[in-house]
Amino acid sequence: MTQPPQRFLRFVEDNPQIGAAYRQLGDAINDAGPLDAKQMALVKIGISAGARMEGALRSHVRKAMAAGVTSEEVKHAILLTTTTIGFPNMMAALSWIEDLLEENGNE
Repeated sequence: MTQPPQRFLRFVEDNPQIGAAYRQLGDAINDAGPLDAKQMALVKIGISAGARMEGALRSHVRKAMAAGVTSEEVKHAILLTTTTIGFPNMMAALSWIEDLLEENGNE
């Protein structure tokens, strides 16, 4: 479940300098504060759901699971978005992550 999408891998292969800069920026941001990997993963899940970015949400769920976040915690993070982004948007995000969890046997 932690393998990046092929599209991303091809992009980095075709654009190694951009890929390295993107990775470096991400590392710098991760190191800029006190949140641990699990907390950062849950924040990114909420941001992706709020922005209605299905691909980003799927990516961050995969990364969250690799950081030790459980499927129950992922679902709770999505449920927490209800009062901020609305019920229909939360339901869309929930369907995206449930599909992903089912595909990977983590339901």
